[in-house]
Amino acid sequence: MAHRDSPARNDSPERLARYWNLDSRITFLNHGSFGACPREVLAAQDRYRAQMEGEPVRFFVRELEPLLDAARGELAAFVHCDADDLVFVANATAGVNAVLRSLSFEPDDELLTTDHEYNACRNVLNFVAGQSGARVVVAETPFPLASADAIADSILECVTPRTRLALVDHVTSQTALVFPIARIVQELSQRGIDTLVDGAHAPGMVPLDVRAIGAAYYTGNCHKWMCAPKGAGFLHVRRDRQKLIRPAIISHGANSPRTDRSKYQLEFGWVGTLDPTPFLCVADAIRFMGGLLHGHWPTLMEHNRRTTLAARASLCDRLGVPIPCPAELIGAMASIPLPDSPNEPAATPLYLDPLQDALLERFDLEVPIIPWPQAPKRLIRISAQVYNHAQQYGLLADALSSLLR
Repeated sequence: MAHRDSPARNDSPERLARYWNLDSRITFLNHGSFGACPREVLAAQDRYRAQMEGEPVRFFVRELEPLLDAARGELAAFVHCDADDLVFVANATAGVNAVLRSLSFEPDDELLTTDHEYNACRNVLNFVAGQSGARVVVAETPFPLASADAIADSILECVTPRTRLALVDHVTSQTALVFPIARIVQELSQRGIDTLVDGAHAPGMVPLDVRAIGAAYYTGNCHKWMCAPKGAGFLHVRRDRQKLIRPAIISHGANSPRTDRSKYQLEFGWVGTLDPTPFLCVADAIRFMGGLLHGHWPTLMEHNRRTTLAARASLCDRLGVPIPCPAELIGAMASIPLPDSPNEPAATPLYLDPLQDALLERFDLEVPIIPWPQAPKRLIRISAQVYNHAQQYGLLADALSSLLR
């Protein structure tokens, strides 16, 4: 993609940072939590919004569906699947809700997950289990850990004849582990168990081939590592499962007489009037981010991974902490154990450990401190996007050395 202001490819991180609106006073090492949308993609969103508000009836009734189809087609090519099996949702949590609240479970069915599952999605699992009488089984997956085998083994050891579905991360939020998801899905499938993959962090962080993974259900975010606007995610449902799955909001598609597309597409394609511009910008984000470095997306993902691995090694050395997992389990985030917190756990699900506040208030560093597996145990999780560089992690090491003395 030729950028509007012609950036130099393979530019320095400091110069690449100018394509974002990030506060220049803050050293931002937390791309993983909410992403950050580049200015050029936000400008595309402004153009779509102007088109929408210039003639709303024309936009929603005549123009929107083909625009969504085009964006969905580019997203499908990016994540390697058939566009007919892919729908837009607001975020991965919405995708998890759509799947779990569509399926029927019986009393004493077992719903399998891990203790690394993101709290919001674990809450959905608990909700549907409470309604149906099913039981949530939690695999205790170790961290720190020595190999990917420990992840797969911990999950498979919890399978019983009553296991009906597994909710498994592709990349974990708290511990930042890239699970061997294709192996997990395959081994569960061989046991007759469908998997719902929570891929919130995976698109744009790691190479993603949804078709090859083969899960019954895969949901991911586009606002994190793909850098689309907030409110853009997707759900992929394998074709043999699509008749089971309906959106959380039932709208016009439920009784549509149309036969030119599946009911799955019709129902998810219109869930009421909302701002669809984040979906439309997914293609712009794919093209923009893919054009930042020579080699495009593969180079970008590997660049971010190398930055993360180097930062992790430096921080572990400064803090006197052993490397907590093999490099093969790392993408563009890494979590490192810290000394126990002396404070009460935060009341917010978004953490805000006092140490996180101190890093921001005293050192202008934004990085999450995460209770794991529960307070007072905690981790620090670093992220690396193309605008980050080694000196920033050096500042973090200096700050932590000062605050943890």
